[in-house]
Amino acid sequence: MGPDAHRWRTFPAERTLVVAARTVTSTVRVLETLPALLHDDPRVSVVFAHDPTSAFASGVRDLLEESGCRIMPWEQLAHINADLILSASENVDIPEGDCPVLVLPHGVGFQKRVPDARGPQDRLSGLVPDALLESGRAWLAVSHQDQERQLLAAHPKTAGRTLLLGDPCYDELLTSRAQRDAYRRALGVAEGRRLVVVSSTWGPTSLLGRHPDLPVRLLGALPHDAHRIAAVVHPNVWSAHGPWQIRALQASALDAGLMLMPPVHAWRPALVAADVVIGDHGSVTLYGAALGHPVLLGAFGADAVPGTAAHDLAAVAPRLDPGGDLAAQVEDVVRAHTPERYAEVARQAFAAPGQALARLREVVYELLDLPEPAPAPPPDLLVPAPDPAPDPVTSWLVVTEVGEEASGPVVTVRRYPAAARAYAQDGTDPEDGPLGHVHLACSNGERDRRRLESASVIERKAPAGSPAEALSWIRATLTELPGSLLAACAVRGSGHLVGLRDGRVFEAAVTGPATAPGLAAAIVYAWLRQGRPPDEALLTLRLAGMRDEDVLLRPRPAAPGVS
Repeated sequence: MGPDAHRWRTFPAERTLVVAARTVTSTVRVLETLPALLHDDPRVSVVFAHDPTSAFASGVRDLLEESGCRIMPWEQLAHINADLILSASENVDIPEGDCPVLVLPHGVGFQKRVPDARGPQDRLSGLVPDALLESGRAWLAVSHQDQERQLLAAHPKTAGRTLLLGDPCYDELLTSRAQRDAYRRALGVAEGRRLVVVSSTWGPTSLLGRHPDLPVRLLGALPHDAHRIAAVVHPNVWSAHGPWQIRALQASALDAGLMLMPPVHAWRPALVAADVVIGDHGSVTLYGAALGHPVLLGAFGADAVPGTAAHDLAAVAPRLDPGGDLAAQVEDVVRAHTPERYAEVARQAFAAPGQALARLREVVYELLDLPEPAPAPPPDLLVPAPDPAPDPVTSWLVVTEVGEEASGPVVTVRRYPAAARAYAQDGTDPEDGPLGHVHLACSNGERDRRRLESASVIERKAPAGSPAEALSWIRATLTELPGSLLAACAVRGSGHLVGLRDGRVFEAAVTGPATAPGLAAAIVYAWLRQGRPPDEALLTLRLAGMRDEDVLLRPRPAAPGVS
């Protein structure tokens, strides 16, 4: 970089492309797109100019360094001969010069009004300063021809300065649907389990701005074994408030199993894997609707621009009542949904699906005044799978019911994370009744000692290597925790052993996918509380909202009791 850069370089670069990096959101969008645009081309040298003046600048330099980018101080940009400046941040002070400036959207279109950093007013998101438009250097990429008309009506100076390209991010999401099952496995969403993605843009009218406790209340309302909850929070929230603050505000939700998706890249596989999207006027909600997912709008700000696709989505998507029965609303929106419900909204947002990357590449090389190299990059790029997501839940409020059907006895089990159940507002806090029972269960990984000492059931996280090891652990656990009634442990390659304080031991063999020992303990707990005989029994385990499994329950020779 600088006037002597040619003396130190290795690759025979003919052009210099500068990426203007100002916010995490805009920088991520360029990083997700640029490698495919400049595939195997040594003629183009790429440097990243870091503009630290944004209110959301925190994290940009870390992101660039983690990505291995060559970073140039912003003030140096005025002293180099750039051939093209590329950015997904419209609010940058580009120094005077004659090189073209290509501005990519960092979301879907120009659909929101945001505070203007240059004064007390607001401005249209995505619109560059007048001076840059008047210079004739700026080019605004748009994803649909309607956006050209909306921009022209809102700001006549954009006339002739737009390029219709489509949306590379949307194209990636569409292509990546083929990997949906792989993403779900990585996120710990087992077959039959439902992934609810909570998406929030930034600002006081956003979903989390209005309802910051919605994730924990969802976790308290939806049965744990049938649902996983993931939160996609706009990078501006991470930048403005910091990761520590966000995690502190969502501490109970995180303890209850919330997957807080990292602000860079990880939201895309989560969105592809989703079964339901609960969102607001942000782009992620619109992407989810365009992918064909059921959508519930939990907030919709007045800063959304009328006539845009996001505003049109608000006219057809059902609204979430945050104070109502959350579980019923999620169930209803899934049941009533059809995949084509938001097809017209998608058609109004994204032109020429599947062609955006090729069009963008053509424009970049035209602005660089270079012929496109051959071969072109692969047209069908896939979103990478996320890192495996742990399930941190270590305590549950367990609701069980015992009934009879033609096939025999059925034990229905619903588990709710104990850390979240206190926040549920569905008015259905369970109590013991004629057919149902409620108990607190903890794994031996629970860190809250008070909760551990109050639990009726203790389960071991790791399976034992043999029945003898399992029985030894059960006895030691019940001795250590005198408030517990049962302890359960899986045996590797076998079923589960559930031991009672009086020395009785039951073996539970469950068909189907791997079953948590806490579920085996719930069966024994419900069976005995119901007064059923402690004899061998073939019954059905029904996980509410998921599946039925056959269970063979049989007593083993009693062990010495624990006083």
